[in-house]
Amino acid sequence: MERLVTRYKQGNLVIQILIGMVLGVVIALISPTAAMAVSILGTLFVGALKAVAPILVLVLVATAIATKPVGVQTNIKPIIQLYAIGTFLSALVAVIVSFMFPITLVLVDAAQAAVAPPQSIITVIKSVLVSMVDNPINALAKGNYIGVLTWAIAAGIALHYSSEQTKIVMQDASDAMTKIVQAVIRLAPFGIFGLVAETFTETGFEALFGYGKLLIILVGTMVFVALVLNPLIVYVKMRKNPYPLIFTCLRESGVTAFFTRSSAANIPVNMALCKKLGLHEDTYSISIPLGATANMAGAAVTITVLTLATVNTLGISVDLPTALLLSVVSSIAAAGVSGVAGGSLLLIPLACGLFGISDQLAMQVVAIGFLIGVIQDSTETALNSSTDVVFTAACSDTPLNL
Repeated sequence: MERLVTRYKQGNLVIQILIGMVLGVVIALISPTAAMAVSILGTLFVGALKAVAPILVLVLVATAIATKPVGVQTNIKPIIQLYAIGTFLSALVAVIVSFMFPITLVLVDAAQAAVAPPQSIITVIKSVLVSMVDNPINALAKGNYIGVLTWAIAAGIALHYSSEQTKIVMQDASDAMTKIVQAVIRLAPFGIFGLVAETFTETGFEALFGYGKLLIILVGTMVFVALVLNPLIVYVKMRKNPYPLIFTCLRESGVTAFFTRSSAANIPVNMALCKKLGLHEDTYSISIPLGATANMAGAAVTITVLTLATVNTLGISVDLPTALLLSVVSSIAAAGVSGVAGGSLLLIPLACGLFGISDQLAMQVVAIGFLIGVIQDSTETALNSSTDVVFTAACSDTPLNL
């Protein structure tokens, strides 16, 4: 048994995850009952990631700021700029694609009508500001990463001039959290195995066929952003071939994000990847949790495409200035999306409000979004989360360990 465990620990994690994916599909096809039984592995894996992520962010960010030597640059500003540029350009690409391939929807009853979406951009901004001053214990318990990040920065600044003994204790706590995260991530193949088995058993993907064209537009646009737009942005920033970095991030971050469907749950995975790439902990300990709440290219695509599909269905004419305004609104709204499954869908009514579309109709579109969410939201999260590492690495001033 010890030899087996040792071989597992030393094995290639990506290959192990791919094996877990294949086994998940096989068991779902052979025995749905067994598949639902092993789904507990996926539930435990996602639960462990969500449990450790808020504490990890708090400890790592506070430690990075408190122990940061004077004069060391964190390069956070250019990363934030790339986050904003990438999200806006993704929304703009989604507008262009929607104009090139217009689609309409068959609106159905809103299964999620009981969920109240935000009514304006002001509401989204207000929510973000309120989240920043949330009680730190409550922020940790509920996974409010904006609040956790705010308190972590405040604690780090306050402890920056503390004694060396205090900083050593903080560094030890940071190292301990890192080891816990590494242990959780090593269990990813089992978690992905359970998640894939559950997904195939519950959906079978039959419900997706009726919305095939919509899915093709959504997924195709996100793939274009991942493989064309992001590499272009990275090339402009780094002036070197971006694809080794792009493919590394998609393989080691995008795969787990696809199945966990939560940018927040993927924070530990991204931090481990940043460490593997040789990035500065002072930088990625802040940029990764920030990206999980603010860097939402996939969400901007979802909001834009579904909004314009609704507009086409109702026969509303859209001119170029309005389309550009929609790109701005979608990118700002996307930055306020919570890092949980389906978070972007609830902002569709906000974007629809630009065209005078009622909440009742818009919530029907949200219902369609939840119906196709097994593919749409998974792809969106894979794009969002992997891009956090891509842009953080693009702004690095050290050679990458690719």
